[in-house]
Amino acid sequence: MSVLAASQNLPGFGNQPLWIVLIKVLGVFVFLVVMTLFAIVFERKVVGRMQNRIGPNRVGPWGTLQSLADGLKLAFKEEIIPVLADKPVYFLAPILSAVPAFLAFSVIPFGPEVSLFGHRTPLQLTDLPVGVLVVFACSSLGVYGIVLSGWASGSTYPLLGALRSAAQMISYEVAMGLSMVAVFLFADTMSTSGIVAAQYHTWNILPLFVSFAIYAIAVVGETNRAPFDLAEAESELVGGFHTEYSSFKFAMFFLAEYINMVTVSALATTLFLGGWHAPWGVHAIWHGANSGWFPVVWFVAKIIAIIFVFVWLRGTLPRLRYDQFMHLGWKVLIPVNLVWILAVTTIHVLRDRNWPAWQATALPLVLLLFLVVLPALVMWEGTSARRRAERDEDDEAEALLTPTFPTPPMDLVVPTTKRLATASVRRTRRPPELRDGEDSDG
Repeated sequence: MSVLAASQNLPGFGNQPLWIVLIKVLGVFVFLVVMTLFAIVFERKVVGRMQNRIGPNRVGPWGTLQSLADGLKLAFKEEIIPVLADKPVYFLAPILSAVPAFLAFSVIPFGPEVSLFGHRTPLQLTDLPVGVLVVFACSSLGVYGIVLSGWASGSTYPLLGALRSAAQMISYEVAMGLSMVAVFLFADTMSTSGIVAAQYHTWNILPLFVSFAIYAIAVVGETNRAPFDLAEAESELVGGFHTEYSSFKFAMFFLAEYINMVTVSALATTLFLGGWHAPWGVHAIWHGANSGWFPVVWFVAKIIAIIFVFVWLRGTLPRLRYDQFMHLGWKVLIPVNLVWILAVTTIHVLRDRNWPAWQATALPLVLLLFLVVLPALVMWEGTSARRRAERDEDDEAEALLTPTFPTPPMDLVVPTTKRLATASVRRTRRPPELRDGEDSDG
């Protein structure tokens, strides 16, 4: 059966007992909560290591229970509600941020079909012929909670943070969605389980590295993580959209952020890194690497590796300005993505017409080089020359405004009273013949 047919039939879903579905729901919930607790401690430990600090080391062995203690502390802290807040919307906003973050993981495959209490079931809650679009839609819904929280707080800084988040969400949703199109073309399906099955031999990160790079940049902006955390810029907006939130409601925003980070990492694993399949070479050595419960280990290891990249970016790069952030999304990522989709579509059509693989790949890339890259380089060089000419004109205009009267040199040493007195003492202490010679020379 082809991958497309398998994705439309989706065997193993829709005919499971209710108790198995409930066990899967509980398993997904526990996994996300545990991964959130792990990601917080992991981030603090890694950033501490990068900054030559110890990091959390008090609660639990090696500080591993610090995030659990922080969560309990937030749950029992006093809650302060602003007087000007719109209370119904103020209470609803954290829920709208957290619930879609949990729902998005419902179509992510953890592993192959396994035996669970005597029943054969896939390690996935559910799947759809358009499963990737479910994750895409749930991640888009999270912005509603952010916008409503900023508006309902009745304060200026949260409102500015909410508007920033909405703008960057729109900008980078487009780039993220376009980066998935090439994956759909390669796998002939939008089902998450079908995309994983299509990567049995070759992971999509190799032929679709451009799509993976664009997706990686877009999801950093999508999840409001550094260096794109402009919605929470503490140097400008105090705390951004959640400035007026405290106690458990603030914890829900915190939970939604880290769950979204885990979700986009899991989606990147599913789309580009082979899903739950074992790394290269492991399957050849160990034939049981892709069967049973072992694929869950590979899946979680890939997620942790991507989370490490998130943390690495936070500990390395400074925050961008907002105009730079918008320029990157609209004028760089989206045009490059459209050109790349055009090339991938051409390769796909040529392969369907039985062209040799090297010709079907080389011809679009050569055409892409001559029709897109070279004109872009020419335009970039013309823009650079125009900017250099403008700088030269500015320098000439500044030179004309420079005063023409003589100015003292910058290294001129002005004698002070102390220096003059010291020179006079030195002169009187010299032998008379030298002073006479100096007077005669003078």
